[in-house]
Amino acid sequence: DQESKVIARCLRVCNRIFDMASKVHEFTVEMTCEGCSNAVERVLKRKEGIESFQVDLPGKKVYVTSGLPSDEILECLKKTGKTVSFVGVKN
Repeated sequence: DQESKVIARCLRVCNRIFDMASKVHEFTVEMTCEGCSNAVERVLKRKEGIESFQVDLPGKKVYVTSGLPSDEILECLKKTGKTVSFVGVKN
């Protein structure tokens, strides 16, 4: 019936909005010095759609808050020339 179709459509829209919601993406980046972490900061500051980020140089971790897909952020981080791997998404 019509009501079921409307509900199904609303659920699809809600799921799409949830997928675009900001999440914290965790990456491991081979950083050995402040120059390395500065390179990471430079590429992330230029990338549209990045809300915030945290660089943990000693832990070789980068946490990016964004609604962008993880693979798009990964490609951005690879522009530093460093070895980068995606760890996962935190809620």
